[in-house]
Amino acid sequence: MRIGGLDVGDRRIGVAISDEHGWTAQGVGVVQRTRLADDLAALRAMLAPFAPTTIVIGLPKNMNGTIGPQAEKALAFARDVEEALAVPIVMWDERLSTVGAERVLLEADLSRAKRRKVIDKVAAMFILQGYLDSLQFARGR
Repeated sequence: MRIGGLDVGDRRIGVAISDEHGWTAQGVGVVQRTRLADDLAALRAMLAPFAPTTIVIGLPKNMNGTIGPQAEKALAFARDVEEALAVPIVMWDERLSTVGAERVLLEADLSRAKRRKVIDKVAAMFILQGYLDSLQFARGR
């Protein structure tokens, strides 16, 4: 059973997948946004080899917990993904996921250009790992 993770932005979508046990998240890639149909086809192609049973999508809430314009976009995109990929969607609070991803990449001493290429994938890993950790915690592990 694998779970997919998405960090949805206006220009790029970071993609991650869990291991078969649902313990760890690994980055798969980044989809450059163009048209909705092309975005969904690219996600389908990228995730197909892993056959995820669920997809976790980051919900960019405001710092006070409210739903703003970016979160509304993520919710609309989640509905499209659920319909196109026929996989249940879980929305996950992604506040500070990009900040955490940036911090990890800075600690790895990557150049700005290299960080820009992988930040979305790493943010998707952060989102998915947070969800996976919550499942382990709920199971008492």
